Amino acid sequence: MTPESSEADDDASVIARSRDEPGLFAVIFDRHARHIHRYLARRLGPTAADDALSDTFLIAFDKRAKFDLSRPDARPWLYGIATNLVSRHRRTEVRELKLRMALGPPAAEDGHAQRVADRVTAQARAAELDRALAALRPRERDVLLLVAAEGLGYQEVAEALAIPVGTVKSRLNRARAHLRAELGADDFVKETSDHG
Repeated sequence: MTPESSEADDDASVIARSRDEPGLFAVIFDRHARHIHRYLARRLGPTAADDALSDTFLIAFDKRAKFDLSRPDARPWLYGIATNLVSRHRRTEVRELKLRMALGPPAAEDGHAQRVADRVTAQARAAELDRALAALRPRERDVLLLVAAEGLGYQEVAEALAIPVGTVKSRLNRARAHLRAELGADDFVKETSDHG
C-alpha cells in the first residue's frame, strides 16, 4: 500500500500498517509536522525547533509499535514527545526568554507610522509575556502553551503530558492567575479558557 492510499485512513490505521511498511509513517509526518514544528519553534526558537522536530518524529517512529491504536489522532502523542524534548531544553528555554527580554525588541523597519507603532506595542507586550512565561513553573508553562498556542483541549493535553484532566485544569488555572498578576492580561488569559 502506498502513502497516497493511506491519506484517508486515521492515524492509528496508518501507524499500525507502518509497523510492517515503515515508509507509511511519512503520512504521519506530512499530517502533523507543521503543527509540531510551530509548537517547538514557540518553545525553543526556530533553529532548535528544526532539530527537535526531527527528534520528535524519530522517537515516534521508533516507538510506533507502542502507540495506542484505540486513539485515531496521533497529534496528542506527538505533542507529548515534543514536550518531553522541550523538558530537556528547559533551562535553555528560560535563558532564551530572559535574553530576549534583556535585548529588547528588534529595531522597527521603515514604513507607515501606524504599522511601526503597532509593532512596537506588540513587541513590548511580547517582552512582558516572555518574562511572565519564563517565571512560570515548567509544568504550568507546558499546559498553558499547549492550550493557548496550540489549541489543544484539556483531554488532548492530558494525553500529551500523560496527566489527569484535573491536573491540566489546575495547572492552567495557576498559569492564568500568574499571567493576570504579571500582565493584567485578561485578553490573553481569556484565550486560554476557550479550548476546554
